[in-house]
Amino acid sequence: MPDTDAILTRLGLDPSSMRDGDLEVRTPITGEPIARLTTSTAADVDAAVTRAVAAFEAWRQVPAPRRGELVRLLGEELRREKEALGALVTLEAGKIVQEGLGEVQEMIDICDFAVGLSRQLYGLTIASERPGHRMFETWHPLGPIAVITAFNFPVAVWSWNTAVALACGDPVVWKPSSLTPLTALACRSIFERAAERFGDAPDGLLEVVVGDEARSLVDDPRLPLVSATGSTAMGRTIAPKIAGRLARSVLELGGNNGMIVAPTADLDLAVRAIVFAAVGTAGQRCTSLRRLIVHEDVADGLLDRLDRAYASVGVGDPREDGTLCGPLISEDAFTAMREALDRARADGAQISGGDRLHADRWPDAYYVRPAIARMPAQTDLVREETFAPLLYAMTYSDLDEAIALHNDVPQGLSSCVFTGDLRESERFLSPGGSDCGIANVNIGPSGAEIGGAFGGEKETGGGRESGSDAWKAYMRRQTATINYSSELPLAQGIVFDVA
Repeated sequence: MPDTDAILTRLGLDPSSMRDGDLEVRTPITGEPIARLTTSTAADVDAAVTRAVAAFEAWRQVPAPRRGELVRLLGEELRREKEALGALVTLEAGKIVQEGLGEVQEMIDICDFAVGLSRQLYGLTIASERPGHRMFETWHPLGPIAVITAFNFPVAVWSWNTAVALACGDPVVWKPSSLTPLTALACRSIFERAAERFGDAPDGLLEVVVGDEARSLVDDPRLPLVSATGSTAMGRTIAPKIAGRLARSVLELGGNNGMIVAPTADLDLAVRAIVFAAVGTAGQRCTSLRRLIVHEDVADGLLDRLDRAYASVGVGDPREDGTLCGPLISEDAFTAMREALDRARADGAQISGGDRLHADRWPDAYYVRPAIARMPAQTDLVREETFAPLLYAMTYSDLDEAIALHNDVPQGLSSCVFTGDLRESERFLSPGGSDCGIANVNIGPSGAEIGGAFGGEKETGGGRESGSDAWKAYMRRQTATINYSSELPLAQGIVFDVA
């Protein structure tokens, strides 16, 4: 792997300008500092929004297919820099190499999606009840939007919003996590290359603001939409502020995702899905598997297999071959996992794994053996989200019990059932089944595709990003009626004569 300066230089950044700022950036791989950035001041944030507002005045007048051309060029630049940007994701977020590359591939995929979308921003023609009238709806750009992202997907989630927003006619002001700001600066550099090739893109289409002052984006009345990814606690803080100024929000918050394993399930398939969903990204995905609900007839055998599979998982430097689980992002994340394990023991759980690894080699980095806690019941602890490779396992005797157990948490992001029974799969997907925004059959809860709208219900926030018709959040709907007759009939048959 190339060193940090080489990666940053390749991506168009100047490492020498990132050594004396007030924000220290550390790699979770070793815990060592890799940069010091100067954070944005209040004046910087205000100026960024001002530029975005000015850009909107020009960009909304550009035909949507032409806007899509800029997104196409962005996708080309991302293809060119996939390896370097993926390496930076690994360095800054601690993901294994293939996951870092996979995150960049998601960016490329959403650019492809948004290019097609730029020619499909369709409205409806609606039958008017009045003769000689035509009624229809059109979609117009909404305005400059704020995008607030978390450390665990430092670039993909930004791209889900930005590629669609740009195609819809909206500039973006981006506040990345203070744990992963380098990837944001690299994306801005890549975007600037695409904008230069585009030729006449207005300044201010993409602004990046870093640090605490950027939190003011939530309160800025010039930003009609705030898309924010983070914890439920974060959502509770910002949602009232956004609603208080009558703006829109797309909130992607906590997940506490469950898998039901029925007695007819293909257990080979289930084991593979469980390990990837619970251990991948060190359990630091919003769609990571947190709760395993297994039929009592197959529970012992499945959990024994999982114990063996977990013991074989390579935990270590995410840049090395054979590593499947990299580090936790910080000491705080490790502490939260350790506290959750202590509470699980107090609740009567049998625990395998969970011990810290490689502390002698990297005392400032936090690697852990993925853990399974066999719980006697779904306790208050299990209803909380712990952002770590910690899987709670429980048993059930009939499907209705399993679904009730599955839904009995505050979060509602992703879910799945493994079964060979068609009736069970349809029951899980029915209105009385999973209450999550994502529901899968014989596939784990993580690994969503670009084509489907991503998001969840309840404390997950209710937002939707990426595919399907999620683009409508970034536009305003206008209903218009044209009277091409020589009369003025009123709706609902109202008679109103004027002398």
